[in-house]
Amino acid sequence: MKKFLLGMVGLAGLGAAAPAFGADLPAQTYTKAPAMIAAVYDWTGFYVGLNGGGGFSHNCWTNTATAAGAAPSVSEGCHDASGGLVGGQIGYRWQMANWVFGVEGQGDWADFKGSNTSTAVLAAPLLGITNQTKVDAIGLITGQVGYAWNNVLWYLKGGVAVAHNRYTGIAAGLVLDSADETRWGGAIGTGVEVGFAPNWTVGVEYDHLFMGTRSINLIAPDGVLTRTDSVKQDLDIATVRVNYRWGGPVVGKY
Repeated sequence: MKKFLLGMVGLAGLGAAAPAFGADLPAQTYTKAPAMIAAVYDWTGFYVGLNGGGGFSHNCWTNTATAAGAAPSVSEGCHDASGGLVGGQIGYRWQMANWVFGVEGQGDWADFKGSNTSTAVLAAPLLGITNQTKVDAIGLITGQVGYAWNNVLWYLKGGVAVAHNRYTGIAAGLVLDSADETRWGGAIGTGVEVGFAPNWTVGVEYDHLFMGTRSINLIAPDGVLTRTDSVKQDLDIATVRVNYRWGGPVVGKY
């Protein structure tokens, strides 16, 4: 019992001394939490993607010669060849502050088709002919300049355009004559793209293609030249695009 009482007295003494020892300890300090880091999207890097959409080609035909030889120019009228397109793009962008510069190549399969009955009512060989235009491929090689608000990019583009066209004259439901051509021209466009993940973007784009005027020789199924038409063409396309980008990760900024 004596040992027990001595132990209890000792514990009581330690309890009384604890506040005095605590007063001698330095005050506890707290470290300030680091500032939050804002994510900054970087558009620099190579990218590849898919696109799809639609558009139309405006085509005006003017007859300048028939099988009999040169003739006064006679308008055969205009029509819009419309339809869908799908394809892909590959490019590279680099960012300087908020400005973004880039180069891109784009290729699409297209299914634009349209026609009109020739309006050359005074040219007997052309009476009752339906002139049809098909566009089955479109390509673009362009430069870009844009402005980025973090993960949102608005850009302008311009460069070279190419389209593959097929022209057909139809009379009484039969092919009278036809021609194929690959036509080069110029392109301008604009788009908005949004980064929704570190390496993925989605956007919309509109392009106008100036394809100019070309002289087209239309040939009958038996290989005989039937007529020559001057065809003026412009193209308008709108696409939705999804890209995957390498490089240029999201970086931190205090």
